Order: sequence, then structure tokens, then C-alpha cells
Amino acid sequence: MENIKVKYFTDKIDKLEYIDGKSDWIDLRASEDVVLKKGDFALIPLGVAMELPEGYEAHIVPRSSTYKNFGIIQANHCGIVDGSYCGDNDMWRMPVIAMRDTKIRMNDRICQFRIMENQPKLVFREVERLTGKDRGGFGSTGKQ
Repeated sequence: MENIKVKYFTDKIDKLEYIDGKSDWIDLRASEDVVLKKGDFALIPLGVAMELPEGYEAHIVPRSSTYKNFGIIQANHCGIVDGSYCGDNDMWRMPVIAMRDTKIRMNDRICQFRIMENQPKLVFREVERLTGKDRGGFGSTGKQ
């Protein structure tokens, strides 16, 4: 089991914990109130910074209810926090675009994360042909 150093920027948000014991994802919360008008962009502060173990990164995505509850979408659709983002002032934030007028309150659960091992080193070898079964191209199930 890896130990991860976590710094909280406020004591007004709940501490990190697994999602109701149902998942290995962990909720992140807004660490301040944010009011957005339709079309606004914001970096919503999440109130935590972490020092990830060497060879690990965090993947941040919206919760399944985020759009329904708040009308926001994550601008980069999946946020990646690499191990170099580990300083005392490197608070995690969620970049969002408001699709309607909305208010996010401090401690609202707006996204979730998991920590993953970095991708291994890969070598790309150019070939003339691939040997796998051809499914018919992008977006195809292989059926005509």
C-alpha cells in the first residue's frame, strides 16, 4: 500500500475517502463557492495538493452526476496530475465550462480521481501492414 502526502488548504471540506466503499475512485470537492454564468470558464479549487509516489499520476474526471447537478463540463475532459505537480502551493483545480447559470458550493462533490502507475516506456515500430482483424474503421462495430 502506497502512502500519499496530502495537504488540505481548508478545514471546511470533507477529507478524502473512497466513494461509499463502492469504488476505488475518490471524490474531490469544491473548496470555495463558485458562481458561474452560462459560457463562463473557471478553475474550481479542490482544496488539496498531493505528493504522489514516484512513477504515479492522478486522473481527475467529473462525477456521473456533475453535469446534471451543476451544468458544468470539465474543459479538458480528463485532468492528469503528474508527479512533478507536488509543491506546497500546487492545489488541484478542475477546469470547467458552465453550460447554464449555476452555483457550486463549498464542499460540493464535483469530480473524482484515482491514482495510476505511469505508462511504461514504449517503442513504436513502423510496419507496412497490421495483422489484426479489420473492423471497418473509426466508430465502426465492423458491421455494414
